[in-house]
Amino acid sequence: MQFNEPAGTNLFDSATIVGKDHTRIDGPLKVTGAAPYAYERHDVVEGQLYGYPVGATIGHGTITAMDTEAAKAAPGVRAVVTTLDIDPLELGMNNVARLFGGSEVMHYHQAIAVVVADSFEQARAAANLITVSYEEGEAVDYSLDAAFERMEGTGEPDTQYGDMEAAFSDGAVTIDQMYHTPGESHQMMEPFASIVDWSDGGDLTGWISNQMINWTHGSLATTLGINKERVRIESPYVGGGFGGKLWLRADTVLAALGSRAAGAPVKLALPRPMMMNNATHRSATVQRIRLAANPDGSLRGISHENVSYCLPGGRGENATAQTPLFYASEAMHVKNHLAEMPLPETADMRAPGEAAGLMALEIAMDEMAEALEMDPVAFRLANDTQVTPSNPDMPFSERHFAECLEQGAEAFGWDSSRPAPGSRREGDWLIGQGVAGAFRGALALPSGARAAIENGKLVIETDMTDIGTGSYTILAQTAAETMSLTMDDVEMRLGNSAYPVSSGSGGQFGAVSSSTGVYAACMALREKIAQQLGLEEATFADGQVGSGNERQSFLELDVEAVDSIQWGDFMGEFQKATFGAHFVEVGVNVYTGETRVRRMLAVCDAGRIINPVTARSQVIGGMVMGVGAALSEDMALDTGRGMFANHDLASYEVAVHADIPEQEVIFLDTLDDVASPLKAKGVGELGLCGVAAAVANAVYNATGIRLREYPLTLDLMLDQLPEV
Repeated sequence: MQFNEPAGTNLFDSATIVGKDHTRIDGPLKVTGAAPYAYERHDVVEGQLYGYPVGATIGHGTITAMDTEAAKAAPGVRAVVTTLDIDPLELGMNNVARLFGGSEVMHYHQAIAVVVADSFEQARAAANLITVSYEEGEAVDYSLDAAFERMEGTGEPDTQYGDMEAAFSDGAVTIDQMYHTPGESHQMMEPFASIVDWSDGGDLTGWISNQMINWTHGSLATTLGINKERVRIESPYVGGGFGGKLWLRADTVLAALGSRAAGAPVKLALPRPMMMNNATHRSATVQRIRLAANPDGSLRGISHENVSYCLPGGRGENATAQTPLFYASEAMHVKNHLAEMPLPETADMRAPGEAAGLMALEIAMDEMAEALEMDPVAFRLANDTQVTPSNPDMPFSERHFAECLEQGAEAFGWDSSRPAPGSRREGDWLIGQGVAGAFRGALALPSGARAAIENGKLVIETDMTDIGTGSYTILAQTAAETMSLTMDDVEMRLGNSAYPVSSGSGGQFGAVSSSTGVYAACMALREKIAQQLGLEEATFADGQVGSGNERQSFLELDVEAVDSIQWGDFMGEFQKATFGAHFVEVGVNVYTGETRVRRMLAVCDAGRIINPVTARSQVIGGMVMGVGAALSEDMALDTGRGMFANHDLASYEVAVHADIPEQEVIFLDTLDDVASPLKAKGVGELGLCGVAAAVANAVYNATGIRLREYPLTLDLMLDQLPEV
């Protein structure tokens, strides 16, 4: 199916299933422990052995020798494979650090061996018997501040227009500040885990935890040097990914190599400490933001420079991603820099770019509002726009940012004449409120599915994954709506490379892309049904098909169709994005500086919401991540060893139940007919964008202490708190 023009009036405008609340159809499996996650696929193949990884213990350098004799002689050991045993493996899609093979160490905890044994305990014990000799690389300056000083002002701007010098020399009010965001780790509940059967070195089957079946399917074949047709992978349930499972990772490669060496299937999960240094993460950033404004609050100039670190060839964290697209300004200068450092690989983490960028930009917007003596909501409204700021000839397909701010302010009880910072107190707590804007692009990818009538059911097959987001449910809703059936008539089959290729889950593109792919397949199935029944103008209603007054059930037929959605060039004429506003109230203890979030509100503009229940879960999950990013998450870099030292969930502190108060989510009733036939866009990453800055702005309002470095820990405030 080609989507070549904006969606007109269609069946979704009178929907009875799409757009309505439905509990997750996979919910009973999840709460009863019956959903088969990768490491728990005990029944898929017999004779599973256990693999345990060994990671490098230097930041970078060369392995000169590995002694495996004691490990091979240990009880229960079936095979030991070291990185020196094979040549460096090919890089899969978007892999920057090689996953195995050769003597070079590019980062701490890079996988350098796998031990396979009869039990997990035996494999782990034997792995600890391997001794490794290294030649360490030269000392490295890991200072991102120093990298920013070297790079600032260098290179061609990524975005530049208008007279920046005039904007900042003639602006009535200007600000110029530095902002720091730390490295962040995905730390999903389910670690990277795989069961792989490559026991004969021929056909390979993997049961893995991964967000993108097709990408990983091809990458695994490339990395291992085998034909893609000989590889099959399944990932029907994923216990969280947040972008960390977009790409092929070491667990799958090690399980495959261990399986081939041992001649048996191997299951392997990365230990939690390796989730910090072997897996990918969000880079720290250093950002300089300068704003210039007219007396009426309109922005004259925005300058945003960012630096993040990455391995050679990596992408870092482009914290300037949202800046050319969010607020109107007469002039703009935006530049993203990359500082190459031998640290564990940086890659996509929920809302890559915007999450870290809005942590800074939305504090800067608050600082400018204060300097102008304007309400922060009113200041943002004054700089709203319906066209792309850096390209005024390109309108937004839909943009309701102003409505997000206005409705949010009313629902939250926002006081535009708020008390002065540090002046509101309840007992031992200083109380403050903060707001931040949210922006995330609305990408759509080609996506396909198979729709078939089998044994009285509508069966949908697609390699789309469900990473806890509700894919099973929203795709069943789309299929049922398109075929005029009930949810009980639909059987969903996901996460298998044998199924038609979908968009996969990530980048906030999964829901809109995969639902449209299912819609395309179902529309093709409707045509097949009409042809089989000899109907020229078939209508579908109440589980039946007919022409005129003649109607019959079609669930007894034997028919199938495969189709995919292809996005038309017309979409390039519009800027597609999602918008939101986050409102937060905090209390800061006047004695200790401890910050407690008291209530939160998110207002989202994301087109048609396919399922408000699952969408709300995504948004409040993003809000929880935002609280962690604001108050506690920080990958502690050991600059002497080139590794992150807090490699467990005791010392890398994510937000927990006790940190999260009342949360409210409002979805605007909007439709975007450019975004998809369903007039829907993604929403999962929008729930994170801007949250941390809303917390930071609330902390300032509570205390009068302006923090520009995350996380906002009490040690940064203790010496500045008002006297008790």
